[in-house]
Amino acid sequence: MKKFILKKEEDTRGVSYSIDYEKELNDPQFEAVSHKEGPALVIAGAGTGKTRTLIYRVARLIEQGVAPGNILLLTFTRRAAREMLERAGRVLDQRCSKVNGGTFHYYCSRLLHRYAERMGFPENFTILDSSDAIEVIQLLRTELNAAESGKRFPRKNTIYNMLSSAANKQLGLHEIVDSQYPQFREHIDKIEQIAQAYSAYKKKSHVMDFDDLLVQTRDMLRQHKDICQQVSAENRYVMIDEYQDTNALQAELAGLFTWGHNNIMAVGDDAQSIYAFRGADHKNIMEFPNLFRNTRIIKLEENYRSTQRILDLANRLLEQAKDKYDKRLFTNREEGDLPALIKAPDERDQSRFISQMILTMREQGKELREMAVLFRNGRDSFELELELNRKKIPFIKYGGVKFAEAAHIKDVLAHLKVLVNPADAISWNRVLTLLEGIGPKTAADLVAWLTSAQNPYAMDGMQRVSGKYKKQLDSLSMLLTDLKHKDFTTSEIVEHVVNYYRSFCEKRFDDHPKRVKDLETFVGLAQNFTDLDQILNDLSLDPIEQSAVDFESTVEDEAPLVLSTIHSAKGLEWSQVFLIQCLDGILPSGYSIDDADSLDEELRLMYVACTRAADNLYISYPVLQNNTYGEYFSNPSRFIADIGEKELEPWVLVEERDDQQALPPNDAPALPE
Repeated sequence: MKKFILKKEEDTRGVSYSIDYEKELNDPQFEAVSHKEGPALVIAGAGTGKTRTLIYRVARLIEQGVAPGNILLLTFTRRAAREMLERAGRVLDQRCSKVNGGTFHYYCSRLLHRYAERMGFPENFTILDSSDAIEVIQLLRTELNAAESGKRFPRKNTIYNMLSSAANKQLGLHEIVDSQYPQFREHIDKIEQIAQAYSAYKKKSHVMDFDDLLVQTRDMLRQHKDICQQVSAENRYVMIDEYQDTNALQAELAGLFTWGHNNIMAVGDDAQSIYAFRGADHKNIMEFPNLFRNTRIIKLEENYRSTQRILDLANRLLEQAKDKYDKRLFTNREEGDLPALIKAPDERDQSRFISQMILTMREQGKELREMAVLFRNGRDSFELELELNRKKIPFIKYGGVKFAEAAHIKDVLAHLKVLVNPADAISWNRVLTLLEGIGPKTAADLVAWLTSAQNPYAMDGMQRVSGKYKKQLDSLSMLLTDLKHKDFTTSEIVEHVVNYYRSFCEKRFDDHPKRVKDLETFVGLAQNFTDLDQILNDLSLDPIEQSAVDFESTVEDEAPLVLSTIHSAKGLEWSQVFLIQCLDGILPSGYSIDDADSLDEELRLMYVACTRAADNLYISYPVLQNNTYGEYFSNPSRFIADIGEKELEPWVLVEERDDQQALPPNDAPALPE
């Protein structure tokens, strides 16, 4: 006997919809929007309209008679929730504005203020923002004499990050220090003392920090079943956006908010889970069907952003993932060029190619704001920033710190500046205050002598004011005298300063391994300069502080090109996208290669980068790299190593000859000087 399973149909008797949902949405979107009872997981691929799906589901629930106050929409920024509900209001009516929307922290704060006394807090407790919390930790750090051991002790920001990671990942402080801060293992007892003192301070002062809002709400709902029942009864329908970015604590809260009815819809993309460093757990979205039994899984795979050729490459990348939901992005946009793979001789040529392509496209009518250059780390764009400034191409950078603004780079630059201009009092002050024991007053006395001395680099006449600093000053004097009077190239000068500064970097910064990599990059960059004047002029540029919107409204110039880390680019899109430094050891990061989960996240990071492109995608890498140890040959990312020319077209960069102005094969632009 054969069976035919009849799908459960929605009872629409008595419901008159003002919106033709089936007409406005594609089939999977409509399936998600019309889902009502029980748990659902919407796997929304890049560019498939997940926000539209959430908006229409809010509208449809209200049209079905659900009170707006019984709908909870959780997003990762309050702005996102506000914009979604405003758009829902335009689709339906102003009833949508009464939906409960916001972040996990915002909603938990509301609950805690309502039930504060049940948790032993006054109703008027206040919230410590992160900067206030860090200052409290510094106060306690000082009171406990935590740094008196004579060994490097974590700074206040680092301790705050340790405590926050432990709360969000639901791990012990020992585990966080062991896995993320092994250099501070010997201080674990003191760190735990600070953590206990911090908890006591918050309780005594009737304050909570951001992490407490989640932890205390979780504890309250666990301990008080009547409150949990009341909260879940109010939240008849819960929707969570970007579920792949939730941490362990937020996943548990999702279950508590819907306890007893499980009317929850999580929307996200496992392939865009890239925030493990913030505590996000990729396993949350993978385990959702196990946490919520009888979950209905709906996949959104029709992409409305990119050409099919870009999506073909994205699909090939996803095939390499180990832990994933199977899906395949497709689109009706069949036109378009193959993504390009550009093999550049070195970083300088990579930057020349990008700047020339940008100028060419601009002359063809494309606006700079339609283009973006993406990279794994903030340091990966330093060479390009210099080239863009040479070409007078305005840009704005998201993620990471602009090269010349990073504290450790400014320290090195200060040494270079006093070599070029010994009267530079500000730079002398920065150089001197690096030395142990020299504070503002002593530095001011030393600077007064140095800026008037006939030969400040000798520092012989400073003995009267610098007896106890003699050893440190002798070392500095030897460095500057050698660099000033010996015949070194620019890169050799930078290398000597970096080697001198390395010990200061390790003492000053808890994240010094990353900063040392920046310094090595700086040495490589210096090989492109003939003298110190040139490098200082190129790097002493006005910092760009505006957002892209601010730039348009305040500067009489075209909106700028965007430079962005991939993490900061998530959720955005551009017509033309360049992905640079696509090298093994960078993408994927060298730190991830021996860990399967980390390697999978790096793959997802590349997928996110590629799916930001609507019309054209250019992936580039330099064959030769430079660092403190000299030149070395690099390898392209392993993620693209086995992708053939049918999906990724190789381009060759050819230098223009005086007697030949034609473009080289494959229409790749020539590289004139």
